[in-house]
Amino acid sequence: MTTAEQNTQLTQTGPGTPMGAVFRRYWLPALLARELPGPDCPPVRVKLLGERLIAFRDTAGRIGLIDEFCAHRGVSLWFGRNEEGGIRCPYHGWKYDHTGQCVEVPSEPIESGFCNKIKLTGYPCVERGGVVWAYLGPAELQPPVPDYEWCTVPDSHCYVSKRIQECNYLQAMEGGLDSIHSTFLHRYSVGEDPLLKRDAESAAMLKGDPHPKFIPTQSPGGLHISTRRNVGDDRHYWRVTQWLMPCFNLFPPYGDNPCGGHAWVPIDDEHCWTFSIDYHPHRPLDATELEACHDGKGIHVKVIENSFVPQANIHNMYFMDRRAQQERKTFSGVMTIGIQDAAVQESMGAITDRAKENLVSTDNGIIMTRNRLLQASKDVAGGKTPPGLNIATQRVRAVSMVAPRSQSFTEALAAHEASLKLAEATA
Repeated sequence: MTTAEQNTQLTQTGPGTPMGAVFRRYWLPALLARELPGPDCPPVRVKLLGERLIAFRDTAGRIGLIDEFCAHRGVSLWFGRNEEGGIRCPYHGWKYDHTGQCVEVPSEPIESGFCNKIKLTGYPCVERGGVVWAYLGPAELQPPVPDYEWCTVPDSHCYVSKRIQECNYLQAMEGGLDSIHSTFLHRYSVGEDPLLKRDAESAAMLKGDPHPKFIPTQSPGGLHISTRRNVGDDRHYWRVTQWLMPCFNLFPPYGDNPCGGHAWVPIDDEHCWTFSIDYHPHRPLDATELEACHDGKGIHVKVIENSFVPQANIHNMYFMDRRAQQERKTFSGVMTIGIQDAAVQESMGAITDRAKENLVSTDNGIIMTRNRLLQASKDVAGGKTPPGLNIATQRVRAVSMVAPRSQSFTEALAAHEASLKLAEATA
């Protein structure tokens, strides 16, 4: 059981909190690159880990992510003028560069050097995979830039969306790691979804064993959360989801569908950004797949225009349709997979009380995830490096594979990875 004290430690990510210190050791998705379409474009408000920030792209194309509020009288720089290499407060004209350094105070003599003494908090940013990533941790501990596979494929191979979720990051993330819920929550949705449609072979193997075994194992960057089904008398069908510290997951495709993934980034303790990724390692996404992404299919959702708020949300009860539920058009009465996930996760409240849970064997992956996070918070507090910061731990792929029953999970995974490398080398 997760105690109330542990729940508090897991869910609080603001400045000065143990879990906040963990998250600040990683590059985190902050916003979509298309939110800053060009030099001197309008600034964007960004809230991460309880901090209110402003993002802008300066005249040279450099991205700034700095404290939202002017150091003079606290005016929001969202109203600022983004021009000539910096953002200028509209109230009294104080100007800041992309690092947060004040470069001009018009009311003070230049020779006084007053502006050199003023600096807003600023965080380094990099642009990869259509996402602006931010590092909010100690400068001397900054890790290599993010190198997850979906960040490295050509733009045509990847689609990333973003939405706000009205609950703590942990219960949203745990929903993404909970494989068994698809059997119920998504029962009438997956088969018709163009991004998740199962090929005949995988569908047969899924139906062939209705009682899969869930086997989470620790990996260098987080966890392998594996589902194992019996196939015939001598084989196993494995589906292996990758969970990567502190808030990423990757799940395997069916057939030649795109690979999928999420990042759940805390906005504050009661809201998170859900970044959803579809990518293919070897080919561009086709027109049908791109249309499905734009149309809110698969793990993506339709949002209200000029916002990242889902059209179906907690305030309109996700357009709940009891008749569709009764007629088995949707198991939950909520349409589309992304919204189904949001509905049940947000229904728990902003922060669910984990001390009241009654966990079972299929929750072992969630239990291990919590333990991995709690251990990371102890490690960081003790001056140790948390897992998942180096490139080798990030360049992993979720897989599905069929292997002899005589092979352990470790042996099956090693054989599968070897066959992939051989296939790529000879392609």
